[in-house]
Amino acid sequence: MSAANEGIYGFSAETLDGAAVSLDKYRDKVLLIVNTASECGFTPQYKGLQEIYQQLAARGFEVLGFPCNQFGKQEPGDAEQIGSFCEKNYGVTFPMFAKIEVNGSNAHPLYKYLKDKEPGLLGIEAIKWNFTKFLVDRNGRVVKRYAPQTKPESIVEDIQKLL
Repeated sequence: MSAANEGIYGFSAETLDGAAVSLDKYRDKVLLIVNTASECGFTPQYKGLQEIYQQLAARGFEVLGFPCNQFGKQEPGDAEQIGSFCEKNYGVTFPMFAKIEVNGSNAHPLYKYLKDKEPGLLGIEAIKWNFTKFLVDRNGRVVKRYAPQTKPESIVEDIQKLL
């Protein structure tokens, strides 16, 4: 079955520790997929992401973090530095993946898919900045895209509707 028929489940990504993970692992869960950065004005959103993850994980919710250095070079660290930063500063326990690109010819295939399914305002597919969020339902379908300035706490109601 092609990735197009599988929703996000046809994709895989590498974790911060280098393990390849099929997103099929998250089948039947509601997901919030976020491109992250450690040195961004929106970086404090890690706290909100972690809080909603802790609050809703038992009901089948996951946050998937994808560090990206394409916006103002605000994620300069390597995998170990990123993981340490997230854990030390924000107590992040949700899955974090290896640094990727979200725009351009080297964009991760998952992000090409997410942008195609939920292009954003005025149909502009490109990710504008760090902490753009995609809400995915239990069937792997992209439901909604949120701007970087949208605080994680303000998405809780949308997430709960899908749980």
